[in-house]
Amino acid sequence: MIRIHTLGYPRIGLQRELKFALERHWRGESAEAELEAVAAELRARHWHEQREAGLDFATVGDFAFYDHVANHIQLFGCEPARFGFDGSESQLARYFTLARGVANEHAEETCCGGQHGGKPALEMTKWFDTNYHYLVPEFDGATSFALAPERLLAEVNQAQALGHKTKVALVGPLTFLWLGKSKQEGFDRLDLLDTLLPAYVQLLVQLKAAGVEWVQVDEPILGLDLPGAWLLAFERAYHTLATAGLPLLLATYFSPLEGQLSVACKLPVAGLHVDGVRAAHELQSVADWLPDNKVLSVGIVDGRNIWRTDLDRALACLTPLAERRRGELWIAPSCSLLHVPLSLREDAAIDVELRDWLAGARDKLDELRILRNALLEGEGSVYRELCSSRAAFEARATSPRVRRRAVQARVTQLPADADRRPSPFAMRQAAQAERFKLPLYPTTTIGSFPQTAAIRAVRAAFKRGELAKENYEAAMRAEIEQAVREQEALDIDVPVHGEAERNDMVEYFGEQLDGFAFTANGWVQSYGSRCVKPPVLFGDVARPAAMTVAWTAYAQGLTGRPLKGMLTGPVTILQWSFVRDDQPRQDTALQIALAIRDEVGDLEAAGIGIIQID
Repeated sequence: MIRIHTLGYPRIGLQRELKFALERHWRGESAEAELEAVAAELRARHWHEQREAGLDFATVGDFAFYDHVANHIQLFGCEPARFGFDGSESQLARYFTLARGVANEHAEETCCGGQHGGKPALEMTKWFDTNYHYLVPEFDGATSFALAPERLLAEVNQAQALGHKTKVALVGPLTFLWLGKSKQEGFDRLDLLDTLLPAYVQLLVQLKAAGVEWVQVDEPILGLDLPGAWLLAFERAYHTLATAGLPLLLATYFSPLEGQLSVACKLPVAGLHVDGVRAAHELQSVADWLPDNKVLSVGIVDGRNIWRTDLDRALACLTPLAERRRGELWIAPSCSLLHVPLSLREDAAIDVELRDWLAGARDKLDELRILRNALLEGEGSVYRELCSSRAAFEARATSPRVRRRAVQARVTQLPADADRRPSPFAMRQAAQAERFKLPLYPTTTIGSFPQTAAIRAVRAAFKRGELAKENYEAAMRAEIEQAVREQEALDIDVPVHGEAERNDMVEYFGEQLDGFAFTANGWVQSYGSRCVKPPVLFGDVARPAAMTVAWTAYAQGLTGRPLKGMLTGPVTILQWSFVRDDQPRQDTALQIALAIRDEVGDLEAAGIGIIQID
């Protein structure tokens, strides 16, 4: 049997409906009931899309108003005591307090501008190596767990009432504890496992009683280099969870299992999901180690990037597994589709050629269906879809927009000492001291001044064609002059120009570099209501013209102090973009670095002697 499923789905909606509903609620313009109604509509729509694509399950439990890890904090009743909840608050009000904190109107202001009192939000950090952020659970010796499954069970009931077979997605107990933070010196959060597991078992029993067919338990920490005690705890934990009698699909992603492969295959679970994109080299080993009575779920569609799947390559990988294994084979994205836009094929900001190379979450579900049909009914049953895929890959591989000989030659012909300065530090330091004559501890700022409503309005009018270029530039020059004058008044030794003309620290440069494209609606969630539109880095990168020199030189002309040039660095540009997958990332990084180096050279030639690269 071959089934298809997804580990998770984007939450925010095609038009960012969740974002705007959240912000209306936070401003006090809508009640909880209105927010819940928007959420229910989004879940129903997304489950419908999964069913229309032919998926065997609707994934439940992946929806969150702010963050799925925060959901689990409430699900297992371990809200930190420091928030002082007394039971009078609604569950949703407590949830947003965890996420956003509460200011104390009567708090004393500190010398640094902060406040004593109030309730600071939970710490937030990146979800593994993605650009999504989760809220960090807080643990100490007094932490206890009390199951509160009502919201999750209500979502299960909603899905079932709409006629869906349900698979519930949970963060696994060991990953949940690992991702948390010990708030007590010397406390080992692994000590909480034995008190957390009964709550998980209780939840699984209730999900089974509710008619849930499978539970996906996400343990991405199995791809990390874990301490021995944590690795040993997996067997104990999953023997305990198995007592609930509900089939569990253990899900790993983001990295290979390596030395933990045999451990994952031997755990007492009904199935194992592995990342077939980042750990394709391990698939055969997993197939060999995993008993035939267990489901093998292969994440063959990239859940982290927006390129179409090479269906021929995917079938070449899946066909031997399907022919060899007597157990069930499931096909899925490598990880949750939370990390990609909902749809890109209709995005009007992307030209038709490039659009045909891309796949949003909806398109990736269709790819799963095509792969399953090809395996079950033969490639002839999906001949048209395979031909379309081949044509798109051929067009991308041969497009002059993607491969540029001059750029590639420049990278390959870099001299061995290209990353070395010709003069020693002491010599440069002396020359800089003589040129700038700065005090021992010079003052500066990180760079950008606030993007005020007035600045944004001028930029928007210019982009709409309602404001002439010369009027736009005059407005930006006025903002730059104000920024420089304010810094001079504050006696800042190394002023900056304030970056009034820049919309975003990556988008601004990407718009001026060859090899980048930008979407109109390619939103992904960063956290809560914050959504971003990562640039699409699709081809060889080159800098056709100077990007910052005119604005920076204008600002330098306003002051006798050494003005600092401001550039975004190549690694940040790379990491905050959807990066091409047809060449090694290091090659793409070098191309961006060379473009930024060209800008550095032009800034130096324009008399800018200090340059900050972020």
